[in-house]
Amino acid sequence: MHETHPFFVRPMSRRQLIALDLAAALGFAFVFFTATAGATGLSPWVKVAVPLGLGLPLAVRRIWPLPVFCLTLAVAVVAALAGAVSFAYASPAYAVYLVAMSDRVGALVPTSAIGTVSVVTVFGLVVAGGAPAPGLPAWMLHIDQPLLGIAAIGGTWTVGRAVRERRLYAARDAERLASQAVAEERLRIARELHDIVTHSVGLIAVKAGVANHVMASRPEEAHEALRVIEAASRGALVEMRHLLGVLRSTDGPDLVPAPGLRGLERLAEQARLAGVEVDLDVWIGGPKDDVADGRPTDLGENRDPATMSGERRLPEGVELTVYRIVQEALTNVVKHAAPARCRVSVTADGRDVRIEVADDGPGRRALPGESTGHGLIGMRERVMMYGGTFDAGPLPGRGFRVVARFSYGGVP
Repeated sequence: MHETHPFFVRPMSRRQLIALDLAAALGFAFVFFTATAGATGLSPWVKVAVPLGLGLPLAVRRIWPLPVFCLTLAVAVVAALAGAVSFAYASPAYAVYLVAMSDRVGALVPTSAIGTVSVVTVFGLVVAGGAPAPGLPAWMLHIDQPLLGIAAIGGTWTVGRAVRERRLYAARDAERLASQAVAEERLRIARELHDIVTHSVGLIAVKAGVANHVMASRPEEAHEALRVIEAASRGALVEMRHLLGVLRSTDGPDLVPAPGLRGLERLAEQARLAGVEVDLDVWIGGPKDDVADGRPTDLGENRDPATMSGERRLPEGVELTVYRIVQEALTNVVKHAAPARCRVSVTADGRDVRIEVADDGPGRRALPGESTGHGLIGMRERVMMYGGTFDAGPLPGRGFRVVARFSYGGVP
């Protein structure tokens, strides 16, 4: 496969573009010199002035596009009337391209009408081609040259406006995509910060309340609560430093494993320290495992995430989503329901993953739209990224349940 030379793909400076225009101007002048050299009935100064007038101004068309176009158009009309050059319209057609690209002049001219006239003119010349009919007026015998000039200038104008509109559209589209990428990245960072801070700070707040309450009567329990606070604080600092390091670094991200299923047991242990009895049930199966009624039939050796083999791992992004949903759900249980019992169930069958976190604690949790919190909203957004379903609400009589289900079969 042939590699494109950098000269043809790299952006060119203004000086380089003017140098190209100068080369084109000299080329035009040379071609017009050869055309007028063989013309008869022209004075020598016309043979020199016409090529110079049609060619040399093109060298500065990028600096003064409209004056160059007007000058070359006037010279082309004189050259056509004098019969010096039959294709003199090529010079103003080359100059009008940059006029069409400008904002001030281009917006005032109806480009669609000019394009239509150019097409109709070319079509008429093709249909009327051939030898002229006898008896026509003298001015109609040479009308093909000005019509060709109109078609060439109009066509170049239309192409220039089309290129300009395409560039503006590409710039707007690139700006939109950049803004969308920034918004998505900001939302991702907000989710990660929320999940890290809320979980750790919620646990710290609960244990700090316990320590304050039993400090005088049960100092051993207060000491244990302070130990939990210390561990949670250190863990939160580590995660925050890692996240901030990724944001500040201009290099690639550190190759640190993202939180996944193997971290669920640690989340459960932290919740237990805060007074929530967590029953963790994780089952990771494959497409060929036996499933009945949408539930796995064997919950034996895969019940503990620490026993999962490499063949039973989920895609990294899916594991992170599962981890964050369970983390946020347990945080809500610790904040609003402790002390309580909680069952965490994560089931994956090779196509879908189902997450259920249910507790029997008292109190009423705020649903999405009923408070300014972002926990349930963040969980719903994570599930929606995979086109799944999310439901959160109180259980009959007592407790609260969070259920999330989404497909991951096509996720690499």
